[in-house]
Amino acid sequence: MAYIDWRMQGIQISNCNCNVGCPCQFNALPTHGDCRAYVFVQIDKGHFGDVPLDGLRWGGFFSWPGPIHLGNGIAMAIVDERANAKQRAAIEAVVQGKETDPGSLITQVFSTTLSSALPTQFKPIELKIDQKAGTAHVRVPELIEASAEPIKNPITGKVHRARVTLPTGFEYAEAEFVTGTGKTSGPIKLDFKGTHAHIAKLNWGTHGVTR
Repeated sequence: MAYIDWRMQGIQISNCNCNVGCPCQFNALPTHGDCRAYVFVQIDKGHFGDVPLDGLRWGGFFSWPGPIHLGNGIAMAIVDERANAKQRAAIEAVVQGKETDPGSLITQVFSTTLSSALPTQFKPIELKIDQKAGTAHVRVPELIEASAEPIKNPITGKVHRARVTLPTGFEYAEAEFVTGTGKTSGPIKLDFKGTHAHIAKLNWGTHGVTR
């Protein structure tokens, strides 16, 4: 099947309810049995067919009652209010796993595990990610306030840097593991306090992660 040619290059922050390290990254069961997470993306360069996506942002809230692969999840996309109608439709398509090779990318895989998707929200997205410093901040009015920082030694307080590479992963090639704190408002409740988060360069397209 021929898909629309699309690509997004940029950076992402993801934060979930698992302990730092997140067993899901290693094909193990989630820390607390269920999975809840958000992701936000800064598109530095991108297109969807002939629709340019440079400079836009988007995010998503996700919640599953058990491990992701068992399904029954619920999700809600948040798209940069600066996007025009064509750009909004393009980003929604990517977030919903459309126009993507099956099994090749996290958005497409997640789409097969959802029982419902809430209406997309079009909002101003404040997003600052510094991969070198291991920090991030996210704010969407009336939806989320969240931040991330490097892991710290619980005894000395010294910063502990950790990176993981996934040569065949469907989300990233390499990520900096950090710790996140954040809370959402609205229909998908997320409340994280020092849980797993990761920052990664984004290089996605029709055929999955480009390495």
